[in-house]
Amino acid sequence: MNIKTVTVAGSGVLGAQIAFQSAVHQYQVNVYDISDAVLEKAKATFQQLAGAYQRDLHLEKADTDTALGRIRYFTDLAAAVKGADLLIEAIPENPSIKMEFYQKLAAVADPDTIFATNSSTLLPSQFAAATGRPDRFLSLHFANEIWKHNTAEIMGHPGTGKAAFDTVVAFAKSIGMVALPLHKEQPGYIVNSLLVPLLDAATTLLVRGVADVETIDKTWMVATGAPLGPFGILDVVGLTTAYNITNMAADKTKDPEKAKAAAFLKENFIDKGKLGTATGEGFYKYPDPAYRQPGFLK
Repeated sequence: MNIKTVTVAGSGVLGAQIAFQSAVHQYQVNVYDISDAVLEKAKATFQQLAGAYQRDLHLEKADTDTALGRIRYFTDLAAAVKGADLLIEAIPENPSIKMEFYQKLAAVADPDTIFATNSSTLLPSQFAAATGRPDRFLSLHFANEIWKHNTAEIMGHPGTGKAAFDTVVAFAKSIGMVALPLHKEQPGYIVNSLLVPLLDAATTLLVRGVADVETIDKTWMVATGAPLGPFGILDVVGLTTAYNITNMAADKTKDPEKAKAAAFLKENFIDKGKLGTATGEGFYKYPDPAYRQPGFLK
């Protein structure tokens, strides 16, 4: 299948990045979200992304302006998905919200449209039946700041067809991603299967009062040579996503320590609007976080 038009549902941190990356690579992109107010915020995000691509990838302003011109905005789902070859879902990491979305989407999308979820922790098999096209449904998972961290994990469920899987792998490569196909379903894919235990451990150390944010990050950075510690990573990932993952884990496992960590994130960060790099403050203040200051690793 030849992908020409891509619809991205959800214009938050990752949704906006996926849309802009696709537009830069010459796809027509429809961005869907729930209100005009949310889409206005997305337009501001796209302007920021244009600046980042100019700075980090040395694109000319004319190139990013052309990419911006390929993006259209919709609050009507049927209009947003009409004629789309691929729909990438990047809505909140909440099973009930996603289920309701796919049920609505199945009723209005063209029958040949491939659906892909960017879910960080949920499996495509959880929603396959609701899509009305399980053979053309799979996961396509991106990392934050995709123009720099250009991984795309492609994961089907047992009913995903080979044609749809191969089409999405080819699409990922076409927008400059390193395509990472998984052979079977795995909660957290590859990246998060490795990363989430680290971030959980760091949060637990903090909530228990074992050490402070900077000491924990410094330990990891010095010991491994990593450019970021776990709390620096959490700020990039976004604390809303971190909270949702922790809260779901607490609900599922009934682990009081996870519940305490979720409450800590909500009270100290989510409720105060400190959501990470996207809002200018999370565990650190941006654009000049402490871990980038001379002497931080001393």
